[in-house]
This record gives sequence, C-alpha cells and structure tokens, in this order.
Amino acid sequence: MNPDRIPARLRHGDRVELIAPAGPVPGDLLEAGIDVLESWGLRVTLGKHVQARHAELSYLAGEDQDRAADLQRAWCDPDIAAVICARGGYGCLRIMEYLDWPSMAAAPPKVFCGSSDVTMLHEGFRRYLEQPTVFSPMPATANFVGDGWAQHHLRRMLFEPSTARVLTGPEASCLVPGRARGRLVGGNASLLATALGTPDAVLPEPGSIVLLEDVTEDVYRLDRIVTQLLRAGWFDAVAGVALGSWTDCGELGAVRALMRDRLGSLGVPIVWELGFGHLPDQLTVPLGVLAELDADEATLTVLEPALRD
Repeated sequence: MNPDRIPARLRHGDRVELIAPAGPVPGDLLEAGIDVLESWGLRVTLGKHVQARHAELSYLAGEDQDRAADLQRAWCDPDIAAVICARGGYGCLRIMEYLDWPSMAAAPPKVFCGSSDVTMLHEGFRRYLEQPTVFSPMPATANFVGDGWAQHHLRRMLFEPSTARVLTGPEASCLVPGRARGRLVGGNASLLATALGTPDAVLPEPGSIVLLEDVTEDVYRLDRIVTQLLRAGWFDAVAGVALGSWTDCGELGAVRALMRDRLGSLGVPIVWELGFGHLPDQLTVPLGVLAELDADEATLTVLEPALRD
C-alpha cells in the first residue's frame, strides 16, 4: 500500500455518497440505512442511479456504464469524504472495464466501504490505487438495518479506528495454530476466484493475511472455489488465513472440514469464523493494512491505521 494514500477518518458533518455498483437496492432498507448514517452526523447523498433497475436484467441496478459512472463521479468529487456501497448482489465485475482507474488514482484518497460482491472493487482499489479500503456491512441490507452491533462497529471503524483494533467473534476458534503478521487482503471467496484470469486480478503480496467468506455456496462448490484459488497460486505466499462466515453454505462442520483439508497444508495459522461476512453482528475489517493474526487466541489485531486523523 502507498502510505500517501491513507484516507482521513470520518467526522461529524462529512458528506458521504451511497452508490449501487451491483444489484438493485430495496427502497425501504435504503431509507432505513440512510437514517442510521445521518444519525451519526453524516450528510448522505445518493448516486444518480442508486435506485435504478436494468431494463432487461432484473439482478442489476441499472446499466453497467451508469453504475461505473456513479462510482467514478463520487470518487473524484473533492467534497465527498466516503463512497459507501448500498448493497452487493452481483454486478461489480461488469463495471470494472468502465472505470477510469488512472483518473481515480489522481484524486485524493477517501474512504471506500462495502463487502460481498464489492470484493471485486476492493481488489481494483488494491491494484490500481494502492490504498486501504473497508470490508463492511452495507446500509441497504438486513445485516445492517436493525443490527445495532454491526452499526456500532462500522461507526467505530470509520470515526474512531484506533478503538477497533482487536477483532474477533463469538464463534471464532483456532483451525491451525500459530501467529503471523501481514497485510490484509481478500473478501468473498467466489468473487476472488471469479477474478482470476481477468486484467484486474492480482495475487496477494508475499506475507499477506487472507480474509475469506461466502454465502449460499454448497460445500462442493466451496471446494471448487478454494481449489481453483490454490491451483492458481493465490495462497502461495500468504502468512495466514482468517475465515469469516459461511451462511447457507451447508453444514458448518463440513465447511470446517473442507477448509482444514484444502488450506491446512499451507502451514500457516488459520482462524475459523472470525465474525465478518454475511451474518448478524458482522465485523468491519480494513483491507490493505498491517495486522497480526493469532490463531491460538482467535484474534486479528490491526497494527496500523486504515484511516488517518
């Protein structure tokens, strides 16, 4: 990561913009999520196409070029302190080719938040902008609206990042013992596998700590996803692995056994169910920053700020 591209933490009165880079946004959840953000003292604006619908493909929030334009316009607007993805779904892969990454890299750094399908965009920011981003719950989702802990932890990470350094969850446990330091990369496993072979794909830098989670993927499909990443060399130089949630992916014991089978031979510490991903009370995790993974204690400690004062 470029130390000159660490964005500023949020403050009361900052303007943030919500965009819909992937799937269509439910209006009721969007309104409720905006209410939460405004209760934090933020001034919320909406991307032009945040409530759009694709004319033929109902799973997309409008045309690819429009969704990309909303992201780029917000990112290059000096009056906006953060760009927050309203929800995931599917569609971020489709907008990658329409983003002018050099123009975005020329703009001052700012906070970028999202998760799930937004993993594709996190990877783009890692490759082209070399700046930290925030893997977080999204405002127009059920895992944010009505979830006080998810809201609280996201707010701490955005406004007081130094108070949200030690990350763990109630179900976190050791899968492979050990301790490692490295920069945090990763996100949604199926999206990371999907990116392989595209111009935007980049392997983790040596010594990285990888985050992995997913939703609604059967165990055999997770096997295929992780095996593809393994054979592509994605894990070759990693220092540790933090596994998040596996909601609706089948029996968790089977998922745990799969991860031990596929990743245990890496010889690096692995934490099971750290507490990020598609689940209630989800953690917000910064990407691109140095952290320490302690598998024996089932904790991930952020060692450097993702946002500056």
